[in-house]
Amino acid sequence: MTYAIIETGGKQLRVETGRFYDIELLHNEPDEKVTISSVLLVQHNGEVTIGQPLVAGATVEGTVMRHLRDRKVLVYKMKPKKKTRKKRGHRQEITRLMIDSISFNGSVITSEEGGVASSEAPQEVPVVEALQEVAQELPQEEAPQEVSVAEALQEVAQELPQEEAPQEVPVVEALQEVAQELPQEEVAQEVSVAEAPQETLTETTAE
Repeated sequence: MTYAIIETGGKQLRVETGRFYDIELLHNEPDEKVTISSVLLVQHNGEVTIGQPLVAGATVEGTVMRHLRDRKVLVYKMKPKKKTRKKRGHRQEITRLMIDSISFNGSVITSEEGGVASSEAPQEVPVVEALQEVAQELPQEEAPQEVSVAEALQEVAQELPQEEAPQEVPVVEALQEVAQELPQEEVAQEVSVAEAPQETLTETTAE
């Protein structure tokens, strides 16, 4: 990471390329380039350069985006026993500055378009090549093998114990087994429709 600490408007600010910052009002028009030479510190590739008080040959370039006002600050003054009350509001004029590049010793070390100017900049690697490299690094025994759904089901069926496998039983045989298990006294007797009236008449005559 490359960044710099600058001084502007009586304040010190850490800046990076590709970001905007709200600083004290600058008397420049919008979309106008600004060069800040008050650089106190520069950090690039792990090397830190500290100025005494400024870093020689270091500059920060930016573009004025727009001018605006900060949030309102209320100032309230009161004097006890004097019936004095004063309430004032203030909004500071600020400038929004986009940081374009950071230069050191006459060369641009980082910019918004080119990124970090060094040999350590990351290189773009296609996704296919990255996946192939990862696949090659995996051990062979851990590489997944393609298995069809039918083969997987057959393997699962073979692993099941035989006694747990369900057997097909006809419905008639199942009902016969249930009927044999029932006690004889609970089995209902068949009575025809013709025999029922005769029994009723015999009982009436006997009375």
